[in-house]
Amino acid sequence: MTALRKNSSEALYVQLVEALIQLIADQYAPGDKILSEREICETYGVSRTTVRQALTELLNMGYIYKRHGLGTFVADRQSHRENLAESYSFTEGMKKIGKEPSTQILDFALEPANYLLGRQLGLLPDEKVYRIDRLRLADGDPMMVERSYLPARVFPGLTADLLEKKPLYEVFRQNYGQEISVANEEITAALMTKLEAEVLGTSPHNPCLKIERLSYNLADEIIEFTISTARADQFSYHLSFQGQ
Repeated sequence: MTALRKNSSEALYVQLVEALIQLIADQYAPGDKILSEREICETYGVSRTTVRQALTELLNMGYIYKRHGLGTFVADRQSHRENLAESYSFTEGMKKIGKEPSTQILDFALEPANYLLGRQLGLLPDEKVYRIDRLRLADGDPMMVERSYLPARVFPGLTADLLEKKPLYEVFRQNYGQEISVANEEITAALMTKLEAEVLGTSPHNPCLKIERLSYNLADEIIEFTISTARADQFSYHLSFQGQ
C-alpha cells in the first residue's frame, strides 16, 4: 500500500488518487467492487472529505463507476469500451466487442411535433412523430438510454411490438425500405440526471456522454432524431487523422 505524505506540498486527495490508481492496477480487475469510503478513510488515515474528492476525480478519469446502493466498482477503461466513432448502430457496435445487445422499450407514443422539434426534423406544422424511449443493454447491463423521434409519415403503422422484435435500423430497411445515407452526431460530456441514473442503475451526477444524432435517408430527408445518454465508464470516442 502506498503511504500518503501528510507533510508534502502535494494535496492529500491528489496523493490518494495516485495511491488508489496503483491499488486498482495491483489488486483489482474490471467490475470488482473497491473499498468503501469508510474503509479508504481507515486504510489511508484521511478524512471523508478527502476520500470523496479523490473518488470524484477517479470517476471523472474513468477509473471507477458507482451503482446506487451497491458501491463503487472498477471500470474497464480499455477492451470493453465501445468506440462511438465506429458505428451509429448500438446493436452492431456491441456485437463487435463480443457483447449481447438487447433493448427495452420504456415508452412509445404518437404525438404532434412541437415547434422546435418540427424545425429540427424539417416537418410541416401539425405533423406527427413517434417518440420512442429505449434502454440499451449489453450482456444485461444498462449502457445507454435513448429518446428517438421519427416522422410518422415516413413510418406509417409503426408499433412498439415491432421494435421489440427488431433493431430500429432493421425496421427502417426491412419494413419501410429506408436506408440511412448519413448520420451526423454531436457528442458532449455531461453529468447524469437523477432519472437517467435510475434507469441506468448508477448514481446521479456520474459523468456521461450526451449524443444527438440526425439520420438522413437516400433522398436527403431527416428520418431520425435521437438524443442518447451513455455511461462514460462504458463508452469512449476516438478519432484518427491523417496528414496530407
